[in-house]
Amino acid sequence: MINDNLAGKKIILGVTGGIAAYKSCLIIRSLVNSGAEVRVIMTPSALEFITPLTLSTLSGNPVIVNIFPEDQSNGVDMKTWHIEYAMWADLMIIAPCTTNTIAKLVNGFCDNALTTVVSALRCPLIVAPAADMDMYSNKIARSNFIKLESEVGAYIVEAEKGSLASGLSGIGRMADVNKIIDSAGMILSGYKKDLVGKNILVTAGPTYEDIDPVRFLGNRSSGKMGYSIAKAAYLRGANVTLISGPSSEVEYQEIKKISVRSANDMLKAVKANINDNDVLIMSAAVADFTPEKKAAGKIKKEDNLEIIKVKKTADILASVKKDKIKVVGFALETDNEIKNAEKKLKEKNIDMIVLNSVNEENPAFETDLNIITVIKKSGKSKAYPKASKFTVANFILDEVKESD
Repeated sequence: MINDNLAGKKIILGVTGGIAAYKSCLIIRSLVNSGAEVRVIMTPSALEFITPLTLSTLSGNPVIVNIFPEDQSNGVDMKTWHIEYAMWADLMIIAPCTTNTIAKLVNGFCDNALTTVVSALRCPLIVAPAADMDMYSNKIARSNFIKLESEVGAYIVEAEKGSLASGLSGIGRMADVNKIIDSAGMILSGYKKDLVGKNILVTAGPTYEDIDPVRFLGNRSSGKMGYSIAKAAYLRGANVTLISGPSSEVEYQEIKKISVRSANDMLKAVKANINDNDVLIMSAAVADFTPEKKAAGKIKKEDNLEIIKVKKTADILASVKKDKIKVVGFALETDNEIKNAEKKLKEKNIDMIVLNSVNEENPAFETDLNIITVIKKSGKSKAYPKASKFTVANFILDEVKESD
């Protein structure tokens, strides 16, 4: 997924002493490839897991470990480097961050280079904790996590469930690198956890309408837009349920995903979950037609089949009750875009519609970029510039939040 909010940004990566320190290489590579400049600070314990030379090579900058130089016998030109770093940065990320370092940050300790820089920091701070499951779930550690957000003002990218270095399986594994990078782009765009308490239902991807056991009617939707909306909503604090047609996109572990295949499957899933949510965002490209009858076996070329009879699929937006939920629809148009989108908005009786105009400038399908126009029930509309689908997802969530 393209992250168009990192180019030209100055980012400090802090690395502490945990096995997940090897993933800092992937974080640096992703940030640099996105156009960011990266400086690295390591704690002394981090040296047990990865070398400064590796991180310096990847970042293209010196790596700081100690507050003071090891040898002053020939004199030294030190200056207040920690203040310079703190003023230089647009963002600081600590990943992985041990529970020990979190305890230090919460209590204002400045006993190593990393904690000293944090104490002088002027920019936002992202923390990605990592620890074994019992350490991560420890009551004191959890209390410190809360203080880290409420008192220090850090954005925490919580650890995930999975296999741990101890051989146990549970929560404590550092968050996926892509999630950390997505969080960085979101924070640098000025967003925060402003959707806490919201339950959002998102549909994504195409639907496949089976002709026979090996063929289907479908469309070119990749699911990128819907998955981006689900991810952005989660990072902004919402509880997210994602109903997805066939797609190669990968959701975050914390997002509840319901996989479907056909338009009828998606209708059933939406009906089963709509009452548990505050917002429905219908970004899926639901097929308009489905075969009247699915062949029991593979249709052969020699069957001399001239036509496949089809019927309209169920209209999901028209079939669900919308009186207690905010509903966002999508319109993909190739001509008379605004007029057709406004017509759909009225006919479906929804709160907002997101228009995708498909043309040479905006292919829409199978691309990481998109151009949208948001049209609301009130008649208000706003055209947005071309941006990554993750950025566009946040545009859409802004419009949903504005209508609250």
